[in-house]
Amino acid sequence: MNLSLFIAKRYFLSKKKKNFINIISLIAMSALAIGSASLIIILSVFNGLEDLIRSLHNYFDPQLKIEVVEGKSFEVDEKFLQSIRNLEGVEIVTEVIEDNVVIAYRNSKMVVKLKGVSDNFIDQHRLDDRIVQGDLKLRENNVNYAIIGVGVQYILGVVNLKELFALRIYYPNREAKSTFNTSKMINTKSLLTAGVFAIEKQYDANYIFAPLDFAKDLMDYEDRRSYLEIKVDNGYSISNVQSNLKNLLGDKFRVLNSDEQHQSLIRAVKVEKFIVFLIVALIVAILSFNSFFSLTMLAIDKRKDISVLFSLGADRKLIKKIFIWESILISFIGAFIGLCIGTLFCVIQQQFGILKLGMATSVMENYPVKIQVLDYFYIFIVITLITIIAAIKPSNLASNIKILRFI
Repeated sequence: MNLSLFIAKRYFLSKKKKNFINIISLIAMSALAIGSASLIIILSVFNGLEDLIRSLHNYFDPQLKIEVVEGKSFEVDEKFLQSIRNLEGVEIVTEVIEDNVVIAYRNSKMVVKLKGVSDNFIDQHRLDDRIVQGDLKLRENNVNYAIIGVGVQYILGVVNLKELFALRIYYPNREAKSTFNTSKMINTKSLLTAGVFAIEKQYDANYIFAPLDFAKDLMDYEDRRSYLEIKVDNGYSISNVQSNLKNLLGDKFRVLNSDEQHQSLIRAVKVEKFIVFLIVALIVAILSFNSFFSLTMLAIDKRKDISVLFSLGADRKLIKKIFIWESILISFIGAFIGLCIGTLFCVIQQQFGILKLGMATSVMENYPVKIQVLDYFYIFIVITLITIIAAIKPSNLASNIKILRFI
């Protein structure tokens, strides 16, 4: 057995001559346990929030999005679309026309984003679980329908979806010349409401879906599209399909995955998570001063034992190792207990949701948590650094006791 570890274990388990050293050691272990539990809980909550953001956006956003680098829209033809469809791993290519429009219903008006999508948008099944009223359909018996957000429904006062009172959509006529007849400057079309979706306020109060042909006629887009949405076939890697699309389309187009479509938001969450982690880690480091004082008092308490070890041939390296191992035992036992408590709390939160968000308008009732193995690695690094820093001074003090006794 490692001699330094054996002696450190004896020191750790034995009752010290001065009881306050035991108390300081327990305080040091408790502080590290609380700090470790706090770290894993905080990191798991941020992981849960990040996953929640992704899941909400995935209902609305495609797996891959193709948009032009310069400009607002680009021209497509059947050959161009077919080249994308033929790419291995591409299951569905949905054409999209999107722009701001004015929508009116009875005496209410508002500005929304009209998202005109081709018929195969329904086959992507992104909105299947988010329809809270009516049906998920864009066209039936040659009649065009709209799917509106629940926020749009509330502002416009659309109550009965089965009534024949239609939505009026207004969009500037790009080709109209200056005229005193304002009716010729505005394109106007009507839509019946088929269903209402609820995802998140950002979408619910700002978007309506309509058939692609309806949007094309209203906005005079003809063969131009705002972007294309790609659904990747099951069994294929999204990143591989994204890379192949980039090679196919060249530098004139961007191919964005889900995170890249909301890069600033995802980055903000990651930065906030990192900053909070650093703050809590700093608090844990400050609390670890108890470990430093405990080791220092132990070095003073064990002066006679250290002198005996020196007389038996022990060198300074061995004495330093004893106190480094002592620091490791205090730190890692405390951290292990804390991680067990933190993990247990996260599991209970996942299963029973004991911690509530407390907001009536929140998209979920409980704080989301997600445990990631990588977080334990980060905490291990922090605890290791704290252990090394806390052990340096006491181990040096203990290794110099022999010299101090005989000067």
